[in-house]
Amino acid sequence: MEIEEKMKKKKKKNTNRKLIPKLGCLRTERDETRSIDTTVDSAGAPSPTHLVVMVNGIIGSAQNWRYAAKQFLKRYPEDVIVHCSERNSGMLTFDGVDVMGERLAEEVISVINCHPSVWKISFVGHSLGGLVARYAIARLYGRDVSVEVSERNGDCRSNNSGDACSEEKFKGKIAGLEPMNFITSASPHLGSRGHKQAPVFCGFYSLEKAATHMSWFLGKTGKHLFLTDKDNGKPPLLLRMASDCDDLKFISALQSFKRRVAYANTSFDHLVGWSTSSLRRRNELPKRQHLSRGEKYKHIVNVETPKPQSPHQDVPLEAMANGCKDIDMEEEMIRGLTKVSWERVDVNFRGSKQKYLAHSTIQVKNYWFFSDGADVVQHMVDNFLL
Repeated sequence: MEIEEKMKKKKKKNTNRKLIPKLGCLRTERDETRSIDTTVDSAGAPSPTHLVVMVNGIIGSAQNWRYAAKQFLKRYPEDVIVHCSERNSGMLTFDGVDVMGERLAEEVISVINCHPSVWKISFVGHSLGGLVARYAIARLYGRDVSVEVSERNGDCRSNNSGDACSEEKFKGKIAGLEPMNFITSASPHLGSRGHKQAPVFCGFYSLEKAATHMSWFLGKTGKHLFLTDKDNGKPPLLLRMASDCDDLKFISALQSFKRRVAYANTSFDHLVGWSTSSLRRRNELPKRQHLSRGEKYKHIVNVETPKPQSPHQDVPLEAMANGCKDIDMEEEMIRGLTKVSWERVDVNFRGSKQKYLAHSTIQVKNYWFFSDGADVVQHMVDNFLL
């Protein structure tokens, strides 16, 4: 009798399950490398083809992008896989842009291996995460990931005669995938050294100089941000990242993306200034009195479409390495990074109770505390090139 009752209960449970419609469900997967992939399962839906990699800022974590990731999945449930990077979190963000970029590159490769259906890729980085993503794409530029995986698995078969064809095939691609969107949000592209790039110092030269001398407090990352690193006599890393080097094609990697977008706070961001996050010279910044709010995205006050770039003469790396005294580093970084066109989206949280936390609000690091930035995230999602 007990067995019969159990069978009846089991049959009833299965019947109830059949009555539940198989709609999409949000899930979080965790792979062998402890990376988080958030995706949507939908009955009969094709495999997602677009990988979106989200990168956190200093002392951040994958959870900082949780809200934005959900918005992407709601809008494109059958098309995207959103991967919130976990390799660079907490104190690991003090290890330097290059070390973090290497970790991110390897992490992206592992995610691609787990999702063979993807053939497009986009990056979204907040604050320091934008710099880390720029380093990672240079490391992944033109790489044939499938060959590397075969070699790791012990498959030594290769066709040397096809090497040239293979290089041509993967030229202009990121880890073998089609680059689509490269988006940064409040990222210090020009570093944090002087010239009001870190508003917390209120433009006082003495404070900016003191901060430069104290950059070691943030580890190797601090040296990179304040342009005080001189590894083996080389120019500062951020200066090198504004041009193509022999081993890493930083600008070519950026140029391979169909869109490059810089979201920037016009004010109230005490960590990253408007100029460095929007890749503009200070005399190129729009006049605040000319900025106006939109109806749909109330905190977005200006959208600047890409403009044709004028050619300019590059400064040789030898000159850069000469103590960097013969050049204006900030100017050279702007020139290098604006060789490619950028969309610029200016954000202002004036009138918001969260305005003094603008650096985190623009990302919606946590919805309960930074919800006013939801329209900025929505703008990012609505204008995403799928």
